Amino acid sequence: MRITEIFSSIQGESTFAGLPCTFVRLTGCPLRCGYCDTAYAFAGGTEMTVDEVLARVADHGIDLVEVTGGEPLAQRETPALLSELLAAGYQVLLETSNGLPIDPVPDGVHVILDLKSPGSGELAANRWENLDRLDERGEIKFVLTDRADFDWAVETIAAHGLAGRWPLLLAPVYGALDPADLAAWIVEAHLPARLQLQLHKLIWGPERTGV
Repeated sequence: MRITEIFSSIQGESTFAGLPCTFVRLTGCPLRCGYCDTAYAFAGGTEMTVDEVLARVADHGIDLVEVTGGEPLAQRETPALLSELLAAGYQVLLETSNGLPIDPVPDGVHVILDLKSPGSGELAANRWENLDRLDERGEIKFVLTDRADFDWAVETIAAHGLAGRWPLLLAPVYGALDPADLAAWIVEAHLPARLQLQLHKLIWGPERTGV
């Protein structure tokens, strides 16, 4: 596997936000979202075996592990890594772009599915069939750049009957959409969704950060 970094920090997103977490960031992504904040993971990285990754994760001593990217499902070894993490007793999160099928993801993984909004520039990459494969552990994230993206999210939630099936996370693009505006829109729309702020950026700033 090609790994960009393995580090421990506070989980900044999802319903697990605020918890200590070890992150395994895989290298490579087929998408090019306009607001991407991890472009450094598009290339480079270090070749590691699944066993080497597990050993590095164990060194951190934290029970919550997130596999992210880049796009982690772009590497064929990722399902094996997820299975081994589960077998080792970790609580495992997978952050994925919804640009690739989630069929290979083993049962027991908490999948955070990032539905790409028009403002991402990658709307056409969404694989809507993944919604039929997302189990009760799943969560759905919308990263929003403006009011048009919010309106699209509201329409998408209604069209696919997402409310009440999974936690819905609405996140403003850092520096592009004022969180206060998004909060007001959510309240005004009576939307059953969580405002999601990137805690790691509020704590350490937008620069690449790991502790």
